[in-house]
Order: sequence, then structure tokens, then C-alpha cells
Amino acid sequence: MVLHGGALRLNLLVNSNHFYKFTSFLGVRSFSEKVLSNPETASETTGDHLIYTQQHFALKESLRKIIDQEINPHVDQWEAEGKFPAHKVFKILGSAGFLGVNKPVEYGGLGLDFSYSVAVSEELGNIRCGGIPMAIGVQTDMTTPALARFGSAELKKEFLLPSVMGDKVACLGVSEVGAGSDVSSIRTKAVRKGDEYVINGGKMWTTNGTQADWMCLLANTSDGPPHRNKSLICLPMNLPGVHIARKIDKLGMWSSDTAEVFFDDVHVPCKNIIGQEGMGFTYQMLQFQEERLWAVANIVTMMDNIIQETIQYTGQRKIFKQPVLYHQSVHFRLAELQTEVELLRSLLHRATALYIKGNDVTKLASMAKLKGGRLAREVADSCLQYWGGMGFTNDVMVSRFYRDSRLMSIGAGADEVMLGIICKYMDTLPKK
Repeated sequence: MVLHGGALRLNLLVNSNHFYKFTSFLGVRSFSEKVLSNPETASETTGDHLIYTQQHFALKESLRKIIDQEINPHVDQWEAEGKFPAHKVFKILGSAGFLGVNKPVEYGGLGLDFSYSVAVSEELGNIRCGGIPMAIGVQTDMTTPALARFGSAELKKEFLLPSVMGDKVACLGVSEVGAGSDVSSIRTKAVRKGDEYVINGGKMWTTNGTQADWMCLLANTSDGPPHRNKSLICLPMNLPGVHIARKIDKLGMWSSDTAEVFFDDVHVPCKNIIGQEGMGFTYQMLQFQEERLWAVANIVTMMDNIIQETIQYTGQRKIFKQPVLYHQSVHFRLAELQTEVELLRSLLHRATALYIKGNDVTKLASMAKLKGGRLAREVADSCLQYWGGMGFTNDVMVSRFYRDSRLMSIGAGADEVMLGIICKYMDTLPKK
């Protein structure tokens, strides 16, 4: 049975028929049913959270069942193959409403605020690799926010609706060779000829690139100033002149396909532009707020899991006739790392709370992204050390996290770019 995302709206009373239908659809007893029958559980579960309600936890519980049944049993195979079946997985998630929780109901979404996207991202952190959550995040919070906010009704019907429902896979075309974190320096051009744009250039590091049905493309549509000459364009990937040059072999994120894409006189209707011509750079910067918060939410859960698995392992593994965990240097270090994770989670939730009220959280999102990347490296390195020789194999999650999490300090803006943004908001950058 496939339910339209709009029929699953969660911003109803927690004991309404629609909300119960959502959780029952996935075979999970309604979270509201549990907490309403046990008020103490409700206060203990929601009282510690700045932004989460019973609805958020019901959403997370339902998603966890899909992860446990439909994704995690296959992760090792997909990692070995270097690709996961995006259309199959996205259709499962889209049919259940998880690819558009904060997207408009009329285009298949649940019509909820961004805090629900953060909750989904946190729960996706329970997937046993980094590549699949990243691919999902590209679909939900990197390619579609600008389309949902500024796109025409026609574009939303053609590209947003099927993306939310899981019928189409999307990719983001921003980074290029020589233009990664410096988005303003991209060279791909879209020259207007009549009622079409003719596109030439290329994109690098394109997540979902070998499987995508369409790309949210950032291209230069004029020769004006670099921050006012770019536009976002919905580009079908099956058009003549679109060439997938290669699938990139990466250090980590193995199950997520990453492509280098070239455009050779690709003709796209002018109506495929998102919002106003020349506003693409601004739209992309706005998308980055959601992208960076989403990434932080995802890796916070992963770090929680790695710390817990390390505790379990070191509690069993003995050295010098006692468990590794009993050494003060080990349990003190794990306590420090868990403290840092909790601090990052608080920053994430504060930024999210401000964002859903309409505030610009570029500074806080950049801080969270910076800290998330650096902390992930600390957690990965420290925990792997305590696994000893096992940590140097591909048989355990900590080694996979060590590889995958390194991208956090590079993708969606490197650490140094985050520092520059933070300094700009602190007004400490040297004057030119």
C-alpha cells in the first residue's frame, strides 16, 4: 500500500486518526499511544529536548523500523558493491513520507517544520554507514529546499513531487574542479538562446550522480558579478549532451555513488530556472543552512553509536588481566567525547529552534558544522585506537566511521570556509 505524503501530516493531535494511521502504516505501535498510557514515560522522553515532541519521537520510531528491516541488513553488500539501489530505497522512504517531511503537502510532503527534518536526519544516523544517509540528505535537504521555496508550480509538479514521493532521484550540481568550497568561482555556463538555456561545463563530487534522474544545477547565466550572475536550474539527466564521465573512487562513503558530470551543449527550457535569474548564489547559500544542520544531526547519532559500541567492546576486551574500559585513560576519554557530543547536540537544537522561527542561523549552522567535523575526527580516531587491531580492519563499524566521517570537514564547505563565515558574522575579518 502506498500513501500520498500529504495524507500523513503529523501536525495534528497526537491521538488523531491520521497520526495513528501514519505509525500503523509502518507496523509500529503509535508513540502517542505509549506515552498517553504512561505519563511518566512522556515526561521523561520529551522533557529533555528543546525542539522534540511526541510527534517527533513517533516519526523517529517509525523510520527506525524501516532502517532495521529494509536498509541495515543490506549495507555490507552495498558497501562492497560501491553503490546502493537509490530508486528502490528512496521509493520505500518516499511512500512512507520521509523524503519530504518539511515540504508542502500539495507536493507530497508532510507540511511540517524543519525540526522534523532534523529528527529524520538524526534517526538516519542509525544506518550502518555514512554513504546512504548522505545520499538521502542530498535528496531531502540539499537539492530540493530552493525548489520548494522559490520554484514555480510547474517545476514543483515535475521535479519536487516525484522526488518527495521517491519516484525520482535527485543530485546537486554545485562543486567543480577548482571550485568546491568557493562556490562563486564556478565556470559552468548556461547561455540563453530564445526560450532555452544552452549549458556547457562540468560538475564534480556529484552525490547520486550515476543514478540521478535530475540535477539541481548552479550555473552562470550572465557575465555579471559572481554573486549575482548565477541561477539554479532543474536539469533532467537524460538530456542529450549530459555525460557521466566516471564514478569516483573515494576514501569513504563507499555505498554512495559519486560522479563527475560534463555538459556539452545541453538544451534546457528557460522555464526550468528556479525563482529569479541571477539569484542562484543566494538560493544556494540559503540551502546551505539546512544542509549543514542536516549533516550535523546525522553525525551526532553516528558518534553516539560509535561511543556506545566502543564501550561495549572495551568492556569485554581484556589487557593486563582487566577490561580495557577499566583503565582510567579510556573511560575518562570516552566521558570527554560524550560530553562534547552532547554540547554539539545542544548547539544543533538551538540553531534549529531559531531557524524554524525564521531567523538567519548561518553563523550557528557554520559553528555546528565546524565542530561536527572536528569532533567526528576525534571520536573516530580515539575510539578506533581502543579497538586495537580490530579497529584496523573493515570488519567493525568504527573503521567505516573513521573513513566516512572525514568528509564532514570537507563537504558542504570546508572547516576553513566555516571559520571565514563565523569571522564574518563576528566582524573580525581583515578589511580589504
